[in-house]
Amino acid sequence: MQATESSLLPTASALAAWLRLEQTGGVGLMTAHALLERFGTPEAIFQAGYDALRAVVKSARARALLAPPSVYLDQQVDAVQAWRAQPGNLLLTYDHPEYPALLRQIAAAPLMLYVKGNPALLHRLSVAMVGSRNASLMGMQNAERMARALSEAGVTIVSGLALGIDAAAHAGGLAGAGGTVAVIGTGADRIYPASNEMLARRIAEQGCIVSEYALGTPPLRDNFPRRNRVISGLARAVLVVEAAARSGSLITARLAVAQDRDVYAMPGSVHATLSKGCHRLIRDGAKLVETAADVLSELNMGVDAVATGSHFDDSFVDRVLIAMGDEPIRAETLAVHLQQSAAELQGQLLALELAGLLERLPGGWFQRLRS
Repeated sequence: MQATESSLLPTASALAAWLRLEQTGGVGLMTAHALLERFGTPEAIFQAGYDALRAVVKSARARALLAPPSVYLDQQVDAVQAWRAQPGNLLLTYDHPEYPALLRQIAAAPLMLYVKGNPALLHRLSVAMVGSRNASLMGMQNAERMARALSEAGVTIVSGLALGIDAAAHAGGLAGAGGTVAVIGTGADRIYPASNEMLARRIAEQGCIVSEYALGTPPLRDNFPRRNRVISGLARAVLVVEAAARSGSLITARLAVAQDRDVYAMPGSVHATLSKGCHRLIRDGAKLVETAADVLSELNMGVDAVATGSHFDDSFVDRVLIAMGDEPIRAETLAVHLQQSAAELQGQLLALELAGLLERLPGGWFQRLRS
């Protein structure tokens, strides 16, 4: 019998144990996972005696685990349950069957994920896109175009809801079928930065927002580098679009390498400060990518894979190429000629681009390639 949604939710006592484990002083995520591996559940951990705990952790941590829970624990449980009862909100504990499989593989995986929006996006083929908060206009345009093209091919875009490249990547992801996931460094009931409020609301409605932090957590400085491991952990690969030599995006790239994820970087001018981080990554072994086709090729998503989702066939190829003519044409104009929706056509155009039959030009234009 298939489990119902309500049957998968932790009881109040189980939720209290998860919150208590997360908040126990001196017990970090690595220690928490070692305890879970030994005892199975947080409730079993707190029911274990001192000697059993000492077999896993040092004496100070064992005593911390045996200390009475916080007097505020019941209030926290009530707050989480009230938040979870709101439409579109979901709490995934580490033992929940819908906890993202890729994220479960990383060291120090979050014990709990607060999710707003569509949790199915956490299980799809994803690419993380990160870069400078103080991005150039060209960098922003490159990020949005790349994210849009990948999303139109069915790839989910993961980023961190920051200003600059992150925001552009989310906007591009929302434009395609792949959608976008925002991993935030505050509680799931808060939005930061405030200037991205409208974008965050769109992501909550059309994509997915994820946080490992307790409700009400403010935008503390140390939270953001820490959340980067979740950004890379949810994705098959990390793409750095634009980054200075000391950019925080390089932290995400290093985490990705440690998690056995691929790292891609977009090159730029040798004179541009915001290209130095990407060039350094490329020198260190990151794969140079310039187009969505490059990324899809690295992901082993060839023409057939993209075409299958786009209802691509030989007769359609002929119709598109004839309709394109010899001059550049916008996708919207081509969609009118073909009497087809622009959203569906974008995926098919990407398949043709991967096949080498057309070229994507700046500004949403396409050019047929002559043989």
